[in-house]
Amino acid sequence: MCFCQESKNSREWSPKSLETQRKCYPSGVCVCECVCLRERERERERERERERERETSGCMMWARLLVGVGVGGSGLGLRASRDGVLRVAGAGCAGRQQQQRQASSAEAALKKTPLFDFHREQGGKMVEFAGWSMPVQYKDSHIATHMHTREHCSIFDVSHMLQTKVHGKDRVKFMESLVVADIAELKDNQGTLTLFTNEKGGIIDDLIVTRTDQGYLYVVSNAGCADKDSARMKARLAEYKAAGFDVDLEFLDEALIAVQGPSMSQVLQEGLKEDLSKLTFMTSALATVFGVPGCRVTRCGYTGEDGVEISVPQSRVVELTEKLLANGEVKLAGLGARDSLRLEAGLCLYGNDIDETTTPVEATLVWTIGKRRRQTKDFPGADIIVPQIKAKTARKRVGLVSTGPPVRQHTPILGPDGKVIGEVTSGCPSPCLKKNVAMGYVDAAFAKNGTAIQVEVRKKAVPAIVSKMPFVPTNYYSG
Repeated sequence: MCFCQESKNSREWSPKSLETQRKCYPSGVCVCECVCLRERERERERERERERERETSGCMMWARLLVGVGVGGSGLGLRASRDGVLRVAGAGCAGRQQQQRQASSAEAALKKTPLFDFHREQGGKMVEFAGWSMPVQYKDSHIATHMHTREHCSIFDVSHMLQTKVHGKDRVKFMESLVVADIAELKDNQGTLTLFTNEKGGIIDDLIVTRTDQGYLYVVSNAGCADKDSARMKARLAEYKAAGFDVDLEFLDEALIAVQGPSMSQVLQEGLKEDLSKLTFMTSALATVFGVPGCRVTRCGYTGEDGVEISVPQSRVVELTEKLLANGEVKLAGLGARDSLRLEAGLCLYGNDIDETTTPVEATLVWTIGKRRRQTKDFPGADIIVPQIKAKTARKRVGLVSTGPPVRQHTPILGPDGKVIGEVTSGCPSPCLKKNVAMGYVDAAFAKNGTAIQVEVRKKAVPAIVSKMPFVPTNYYSG
């Protein structure tokens, strides 16, 4: 039996400060050791701190992936503070106060959605995204959240996106002067993905336009393009009004949440009087949802799963979110999971995979161009885009699958001879496939599915295969 006698010189002497521990070695010799309980607790706290640092590191990886935050240039990066907001982390004690002032000022300058305080209460780790403070993840790991969305149901805050109503009898003509879709052929409450294009055929933004039965078009476009999108619509509106057309714009202040995953319909149906089975992919309806009136429910999403986006009055969005979360199937999800989910589904991220230097044909988005619009050629950039449909283009957006080290944005794509044939625009390890998935642009000669190419990771050529997208089958509800 072992006994521990405390030393009078112990800095932390107390009747219960030490514990006896019997330790036996392979030689068969056993000895008694005294273990300071307070030191043991300090070690446990250090391990918890290391775990928090590992979690923060993963969060920062996704933050950098999504918003391009680096540690070069000014030497500033991100750190997670105790309140869960990612702030500037700097070069040492000398500049810490200045950095804190900069971080505080930068945080104050960010726009906040109506769910901002709710995100922080729920443990959301906040990052800057398109000028907004948005959650990149919550308490669960990124992979756990990703898989939960694929298998159950998650809520994403997308209130930062621009929501617009286009009113007036000439609303369809007005909208078709800006986008490539055939808006006139849409049925009541039917929507479509379309593109704002410029006169050079480049993509200004991707957006969803819904032709409602309420006498207006409902438009949702990207947060990062909100300023230029609204400016472009306002400029065209001035032209149309000067020409005597009946059209007007209304920019909405509503919140917007996306409920995504295979159990979405089961969860949402509990809060609807309407039969959700009648609302198919890319259709929309006004409804009271869990007692919240005036919601627009659109069956769409950015994950490849069955889902809806719900436009809801700002004053009621926390209430609606809490009611949805009361169902055990539902969890909160952030930008990290949103990015890997959309990449597995083969969906483009504006600014990465499409921009004003890429045409719809290069981006393999020809299907967004209405057949009538190809004939009339009355959308911006039509004289460049339409001929490309038949003549093909020098480069093409493709999917890539590889193993080994992850493939990230700007990774060079190499041909069999090692020459550069393109560049990765988005990439990440796929939680579902346990492989690396990516998309990028390659010379057209290498764009055929099944083509063996290479990607340059850390100055080493890694084998990859040009692959069909989506990488993971989509589950859109068609009725």
